[in-house]
Amino acid sequence: MSINTAREGHTYPSVDYQVGSEAIREFAVAVKNQHPSHHQAEAAQALGHRDIIAPPSFAVVVSQKAEAEVVKDPEVGIDFSRVVHADERFTHHSPITAGDNLTAATTLERIRIMGAGAMVTTSTEIHTEDGTRRATVTSSLLVRADDEEEN
Repeated sequence: MSINTAREGHTYPSVDYQVGSEAIREFAVAVKNQHPSHHQAEAAQALGHRDIIAPPSFAVVVSQKAEAEVVKDPEVGIDFSRVVHADERFTHHSPITAGDNLTAATTLERIRIMGAGAMVTTSTEIHTEDGTRRATVTSSLLVRADDEEEN
């Protein structure tokens, strides 16, 4: 494994994501979130939203699309078959809402070499096309050494 620490601080091109009502409903069902605001527009509107809102962890759907750019970057040197997800933290700024056209940009915040492995931390800023911040997702991946380097 040769993770390139010189890529720390690099921000990748943004990815776009259009939030659909069905995607929110399906995600809410998958995470067993039954709050009506995730399923019915009327319930969300009663809370002051224009349409149904996504459960808080829905931001991972968007962030993972953007974070994939780091993993695919040959200059970083991550072998995805050697990756273990270590941590994920969300900072919510405003609810993700059906109909949002989101943009997500990931920055490779830190690469910490640990023995033969490395901890790779990214930060993804998610916002609407008009610049309204929706969420910041901080994710850490443990990249294990390959078998030859472990021995």
